[in-house]
Amino acid sequence: MTIDRAAILAMVPHQGAMCLWEEVLDWSDTQVRLRGASHRDPANPLRSDGVLRALHLCEYGAQAMAVHGGLRARASGGAVRPGMLVALRGVVLHVARIDDLAGDLVCEAEVLAEGGDSQQYGFRISCDGVLLAEGRAAVMLG
Repeated sequence: MTIDRAAILAMVPHQGAMCLWEEVLDWSDTQVRLRGASHRDPANPLRSDGVLRALHLCEYGAQAMAVHGGLRARASGGAVRPGMLVALRGVVLHVARIDDLAGDLVCEAEVLAEGGDSQQYGFRISCDGVLLAEGRAAVMLG
């Protein structure tokens, strides 16, 4: 089954242009890999002064976590639990901006730890095989 943008929109709270991913390439219970091209969209809501800074890759990583949560909930027949990003750790940005990249973004996110009401993920985002950003993010689940 293809997990395209329409399926992603049905699983996450990020709607319209704020939904940054277009396709789930593959996933398991512990990881997800997504593809997106929204960084090239001049109407991307994260742009400032016409530029999309690499710092916003943290939002791309957080949304990958939300998509993974939606996939896991859908697979288990449960409801998606809303989450709030509470911490970013070890974030390394390898570029200054991403709006000038011609290729698609690919994010790999992996569950590192989880408890009843929290999760920590590691994420890596690349374009054409070049690592753009990596880090860890923690979310509290509602």
